Amino acid sequence: MSSTWTGRCLSLLEKCKNVKQLKQSHALSITCGLGDNNYALSRLLAFCSSHPLLDSLSYGFKIFQHIQQPTNCICNTLIKSCLLKGQLIKTIQVYTHMLVIGMSPDNYTLPYVLKASVSMGNDRLGELIHGHGLKLGLLFDIFVGNTLIGMYTSFDKMEDARYVFDEIPYRCVVSWTVLISGYAKIGDVHTARLMFDEAPVKDRGLWGSMVSGYVQNNCFKEGLEIFRLMQSVGIVPDEAIFVGILCASANLGALNIGIWVHRYLDKMKLQLSVRLGTALIDMYAKCGKLDLAEKVFYEMPERDTISWNAMISGLAMNGEGELALRLFLEMEIDGIRPDDITFIALFTACSYSGMAFEGLRLLNSMFNVYKIEPQTKHYGCIIDFLSRAGLFEEAKKLIDRMSNSSCPSEEAVAWRALLSGCHGHGQIELAEVAAERLVRLERHSGAYVLLSNLYSAAGRYDSARKIRGTMMRRGIEKMPGCSSVEISGVVHEFIAGEKQHPQMECIHSILEIMNKQLD
Repeated sequence: MSSTWTGRCLSLLEKCKNVKQLKQSHALSITCGLGDNNYALSRLLAFCSSHPLLDSLSYGFKIFQHIQQPTNCICNTLIKSCLLKGQLIKTIQVYTHMLVIGMSPDNYTLPYVLKASVSMGNDRLGELIHGHGLKLGLLFDIFVGNTLIGMYTSFDKMEDARYVFDEIPYRCVVSWTVLISGYAKIGDVHTARLMFDEAPVKDRGLWGSMVSGYVQNNCFKEGLEIFRLMQSVGIVPDEAIFVGILCASANLGALNIGIWVHRYLDKMKLQLSVRLGTALIDMYAKCGKLDLAEKVFYEMPERDTISWNAMISGLAMNGEGELALRLFLEMEIDGIRPDDITFIALFTACSYSGMAFEGLRLLNSMFNVYKIEPQTKHYGCIIDFLSRAGLFEEAKKLIDRMSNSSCPSEEAVAWRALLSGCHGHGQIELAEVAAERLVRLERHSGAYVLLSNLYSAAGRYDSARKIRGTMMRRGIEKMPGCSSVEISGVVHEFIAGEKQHPQMECIHSILEIMNKQLD
């Protein structure tokens, strides 16, 4: 066959747009004598990899089964195709076939198969592939090494991840980023920060992993501090970093920092993505700026369920229950399907605004219209709004039904909500029942403190003292209160009883002056 025909066949393979054209081009390539041509076969398999229909992958497998001497390139193409289309078992089957026929996987093969083991949740398989890589001498490859670190961090096996990290001869910034993210994932932000400080090169991704690590572990103040440090070295933040900083600002009430981020985004003329817009809504709502939250919400070019949830939740937490329910109606009219988080926000709105009967109507809609099964947090909110409305009998019946099917931690949430409601209505006898059940379910100071406060409010000081004595005998300490204040973009945090703030003496002296002036 002439080289002209060969070129035409290969050109047609490159231009295929559907499976039918692929089959026609495949037939032509066979008649042109290219049925065993590895390049032509790899192009066929590449098409099967990129085409969205699963039928193309099945066709690719049929092609593969007729290849007598597949190359690593052909096998890797098919393995990648299976991985991208979620055919994880087939990914492993092709890899196993390579081993059976005596082929040696290369540095492109192992990362794909390791990612498949993570998607399958099979850490044992990942360890076996690690062993293969060790025997083949592939652990010196940076891509294999980084994927191995990522595999072990996915399974929270940080000792193994650190071992691989220490063994690979060359580490790039990705190696450090993956390991730091792994430590943050298991809550070990201290080690994550030590690794961060040791990293010889810090790019935006590495800074972002440290910011996210702090924020994910509720170390919001530290997240803002690392952000300022990042700015001082001239690193330009990306969307993920901005979302993390907005989250930290929201939880600390650091409005000025949140506003600075918003102005920066406007200055860069960046269109608000759903993710960024939702983070801004959450920040403004938690800082009490509902007008700004609504402005962002209605100016967003696109909104998803999470965006609606953030706005509804913001209205709820600020006591605007009726507006939250009205926005939910808008959500339904726009055809956005609510999820379980939507109803938590709505039930919270009913609790804070004293709308118990509206809450029961929403519960009926959640169950019968949207077929969403109530979970622990839903029951906690429902019992809360029933208790706040003084409907203790209904709340107690709901808890009794929960006790037959829920775990201790879920039951504790319900009893805690009832105990809190009793405090607001002076229901001492029911509060004693709730507290007794609660202390059986969990070792926490909250039940004791609520009951003690209830006794004190009712003038039963002896009972309150007995509760505090019980806490001391059982070694249960009251969680210290914590507050924070933002001054000139810096968040100052104070914990009851601690004296570590560098300006503590100055603060005390000013308080003394204020007390004298008040006297």
